[in-house]
Amino acid sequence: MSESTVAEQIKTLTDELNHYAYEYYVLDQPTISDHIYDEKYRQLEQLEQAHPELRQSDSPTQRVGDVISTQLEKITHTVPMLSMNDLFTKEEVMDYLSGVEKQLGHTPNYVCELKIDGLSVALRYEEGQLVLGATRGNGRIGEDITHNIRTIRSVPLKLKQPMTIEVRGEIYMPKQAFLDLNEKREAAGQVTFANPRNSAAGSVRQLDSRIASERHLDVFLYSGVFNDEIPIHSQSDLLKHYPAWGFRVNPEYEICHTPEEVWDYIERMTTQRHDLAYDIDGVVIKVDDFKDRETLGETSKAPKWQIAYKFPAEQVQTVVRDIEWTVGRTGVVTPTAVMDPVLLAGSTVQRATLHNPDYIEMKDIRLGDTVVLYKAGDIIPEIEQVVLDKREEDSTPYGVPTTCPECGSELVHLEDEVALRCVNPACPAQAKERLNHFVSREAMNIMGVGPRIIEQLYDQQLVKDPSDLYLLSAPDLMALDKVGEKSAEKMLAAIDESKEQSMEHLLIGLGIRHVGVKAARDLAQHFTTMDTLMAASEETLAAIDGVGEIIANSIVEFFQTEAVQELVANLQKEGVNMRYLGPSLTQTEQVDSFWQGKTVVLTGKLVDYTRQEAKAAIERLGGKVTGSVSKKTDIVVAGEAAGSKRTKAEDLGITIFSEADMIERL
Repeated sequence: MSESTVAEQIKTLTDELNHYAYEYYVLDQPTISDHIYDEKYRQLEQLEQAHPELRQSDSPTQRVGDVISTQLEKITHTVPMLSMNDLFTKEEVMDYLSGVEKQLGHTPNYVCELKIDGLSVALRYEEGQLVLGATRGNGRIGEDITHNIRTIRSVPLKLKQPMTIEVRGEIYMPKQAFLDLNEKREAAGQVTFANPRNSAAGSVRQLDSRIASERHLDVFLYSGVFNDEIPIHSQSDLLKHYPAWGFRVNPEYEICHTPEEVWDYIERMTTQRHDLAYDIDGVVIKVDDFKDRETLGETSKAPKWQIAYKFPAEQVQTVVRDIEWTVGRTGVVTPTAVMDPVLLAGSTVQRATLHNPDYIEMKDIRLGDTVVLYKAGDIIPEIEQVVLDKREEDSTPYGVPTTCPECGSELVHLEDEVALRCVNPACPAQAKERLNHFVSREAMNIMGVGPRIIEQLYDQQLVKDPSDLYLLSAPDLMALDKVGEKSAEKMLAAIDESKEQSMEHLLIGLGIRHVGVKAARDLAQHFTTMDTLMAASEETLAAIDGVGEIIANSIVEFFQTEAVQELVANLQKEGVNMRYLGPSLTQTEQVDSFWQGKTVVLTGKLVDYTRQEAKAAIERLGGKVTGSVSKKTDIVVAGEAAGSKRTKAEDLGITIFSEADMIERL
């Protein structure tokens, strides 16, 4: 193949992949399936590896850097990134709007936008190419985070037009990504992040862009620095043009014509904030027309043409009655505060994670303390502080346990971990948690065998590890509490059916540290058999896209363990499938399903699925699950107590499914 032909192929693939990324991350309207994208991505990688001199500057393969920076360079902003003044009441909002109208001599249009709780960022493009990403810093000097910005899929590396422009907005971490990250960090014995904003800020300032890439950051863009050739004369112009140029904007904005409309928007968003897929802490009110903005001017700290209304803090006080310690399947022992029940952010809260002993010591939480409770990221109950004025005089510091609450073994602090860990491999609590994980929906999906059944099976010494599940008989199960003949038959059928699960489900079920759903699928698809995976070297594993050194090391250590080798052998002996049954790396046909190409929103409480399980199931069948309802939404799946998202779907005439409707089509 001639060099010119290769160059043309590389350019074509680069343009195609960037366009598909734009459809997926900016428009929320993908036109191809994930595995077709992956196949084209791999073709491009192979061509670039053979001809690195022909690689395009905006190649999607360069989003994650291989080189670790030694420092974050300081960047001076061409135009200062000013802050905003805050308002907290309706009266303050109305006074501000009245002052704007008085200074302008007329009532302007206002654009109301959600105040994303993230990290401000400036993106500079020259002739259409991304050349710089920088934090706000102190408003005049920020830090160069270009290497991490390139990992954010909704940030275009090359624009559709060769323009020179600086766009500004907010980097954030979606709520689900925040939950997943903290879950992984807690299981690994690491310090958890306090909220999605901290997570995003910590992620973009990583020196290693591979870490930032794994954090699933996103961005909304809402302002910029323009020259006279760019046709933007108002905020509404900006929000209209940005998506056409490849920039992602938040779709929940509204153009308001009166102060009353502004306040109506604020009230709606105050109630809908908990339904969003990302964290917000208020509403930004902007004068729309740029000429009006020039008239209003700015101070040395903030523009006069925009203001931020901050939501009132949702906090309550309650009393800590007990601290419970639970043992996870990896041996991490996690404390949970048990408190007097209180209503917080729309739900009754009685428990809050305390993460680790250092957290308890840092906040000096004691039994009987009155504490201030809030929801981090609007989702996780957290203790903000102890109300010291209400502490009893005879209160004493809480004594952290030194032995496992389940097996009595001595607890240890492993190097570089903040968590306490039980390292007894025979700990019953760990064994039960590993069994519960093995039968879970994302793993082997053994319906009917839940925590209550696992508890009895283990306590009666019928099951000690997952392979024992496949030795159970009907009399074994019928001997359990509240299990009849029909229930036993259904459980045995589910256990037998699980033998046919594809290899990635078994990998999830085995509970390899750091190996989640995506990594399990990638590994199974790459190696195709368990024997091949178990024989792979750390170097071979680390070379796989999305795996890396940490996961590779964890896999090698796991399969080198004699007990694990024995478990896999026993599972194979009982007929459990050890092969990957999904589409191969070379298959390029699109998924033929009802969900293919549809944009779906999940809302309300689901009964038979968790949100994450439903999302994974829909996306496996070619759908795209987003966090907010818009005109681009095809279906809203409304569970119990569905709220504002269902109402908005009804207003827009969007198809609404019950959970049963969803399950029928899955």
